[in-house]
Order: sequence, then C-alpha cells, then structure tokens
Amino acid sequence: VLSGCGVYDGTEIHEASAILVHLSRGGAEVQMYAPDVPQMHVIDHSKGQPAEAESRNVLVESARIARGKIASLAKLTTADHDAVIFPGGFGAAKNLSTFAVDGKDCKVNGEVERVLKDFHKAGKPIGLCCISPVLAAKVLSGAEVTVGHEEEEGGRWPYAGTAGAIKELGGKHCVKEVTISFPVNFHAERQFTHVDTKNKVVTTPAFMCETELHNIFDGIGAMVKNVLKLTGK
Repeated sequence: VLSGCGVYDGTEIHEASAILVHLSRGGAEVQMYAPDVPQMHVIDHSKGQPAEAESRNVLVESARIARGKIASLAKLTTADHDAVIFPGGFGAAKNLSTFAVDGKDCKVNGEVERVLKDFHKAGKPIGLCCISPVLAAKVLSGAEVTVGHEEEEGGRWPYAGTAGAIKELGGKHCVKEVTISFPVNFHAERQFTHVDTKNKVVTTPAFMCETELHNIFDGIGAMVKNVLKLTGK
C-alpha cells in the first residue's frame, strides 16, 4: 500500500523498492494499491520546502513507483491476498493518516483502517516499516511494533520521539536495531525486526535511523521474510 512518491510527502521510494525486491525474491505475487485522495501537500524535494501552488493525487503519484500497475485502495480485499505491507515515508503520516499533524490524536484514512482491521480479523500478516507502524498502533489496540530506538542518540535516531507516541496510541514499542551486532547468531534478524506473533504484525525501523542504505535493505528483507513466513505458504 503506497502513499505517494517521495519521502517527504509520500512513499519512501527506496523502502518501496526494497520491499518489492524481497517479495520478488521470495516468490510472491504483488498487487499495489494507494488511496485515491489528494496529498496533504506537495514538497519540493530539492529544497525541502512545500510547493504552495501545487496539488497532487496520492494514487496518481504512487503509480510512478508501481510503473502504472496500481489500483485504488478501495478495491483491496482481504480474500484476494495473503498479506499486506506498508512502506514508510512521510506519506504514511500525512496521506494515510494525520499523524504528522495530530500525533497521538491522529485519524487514519478510512480505507487504510478498513484494510488493517480486515487483515487482522482474518489472521493474515501485516508488514510495516519506518513511520508506518504508527498506523497499526492506532488501529490495532495493543499491537507490538518497532520504530527503532527511543532516544535520538546524537541524531542517529532523529525520529525517536515516535516511540513515545506509539505508547500513547495504545501500542507497545519494542527497541530494535538497523544493523546486526557481531558475532552473528542464528537469530540475528530478530535484532532489526519485531514480530508480534499474536497480531501477526511485523515491523522494522528502516529510515527511522540515519544509516547506510544496505542496512535499510537488509532490515526490510527480514521484515518481508517474516511476513511471508506468517502466511504459511
């Protein structure tokens, strides 16, 4: 489920791409969706500032990442899929919800909420990365998720305050890394992904941390692997 195209006003493109690569490697068939709604605003990514005169549609912008093969989120049904995955990017907090503005008092897009509740009720896994775990924390009471660390640690975790918001939303936050500590052990991937086995929610910090791209890629791979494992297929 995409939220636009571009880290500051839509889907984080590297995260979406990593998810698609790992799903492809895992043998999954993929269908992409996005809500057919206006973006909260448009960011000029070369300046990091809002482009006041511009307006864009979340579905239309998401189609850039999907290479045109995308459908309105309203058409996503649980019966047709084994799992659902949400990449991060500020679009999750601006277009899929109002978290960027309202924090713990945020509202979640109606179709996003429906999808999360339907997959949860059906016992089908839900994967989320970066900022998108706030969606599960808001919609699925008591869900266990991770957005990484709970302290900024000199700027390495610039969005660490999100962990506190997750707790205020009624979720449980679990501290995780974005890199594997050495020596590597059999359960190394558990260091950068959290699996809530009760709710079948799998999360990983991704770009919540200032780190190298390959670390983001590996953490997302662990998330996707666990989502596929939970499908039982």
